[in-house]
Amino acid sequence: MSESDIRMWAMLTHLSALTGLFTGIGFIIAPVIVWQIQKDKSAYIDYHGKEAVNFQITIALVSAISFLLMFILIGFVLIWIVGIVWLVFTIIAAIKANNGEYYRYPLTIRFIK
Repeated sequence: MSESDIRMWAMLTHLSALTGLFTGIGFIIAPVIVWQIQKDKSAYIDYHGKEAVNFQITIALVSAISFLLMFILIGFVLIWIVGIVWLVFTIIAAIKANNGEYYRYPLTIRFIK
């Protein structure tokens, strides 16, 4: 696999989370699928796949907490903040992966090591 293909697949592990905007469940499932299919082809893809999946799981948990906090009204603000952070960090990670850089999402729980 060429270096540009490796960078492209690493980028797609991050960008695949955007399918969740259309499917509702693609936030976690799509990065897992891309990562599982491509992880054995490159350590770089494996690294970015783990990062993408860990970030998406963390965001899902934070979103669930924000949803529960809607009962005391603060969740309405938090859910928008979480959505903006999710979109910005996902795009930054995709750009870094495509540039050949190792990107580590801030404030992410590392479920997969």
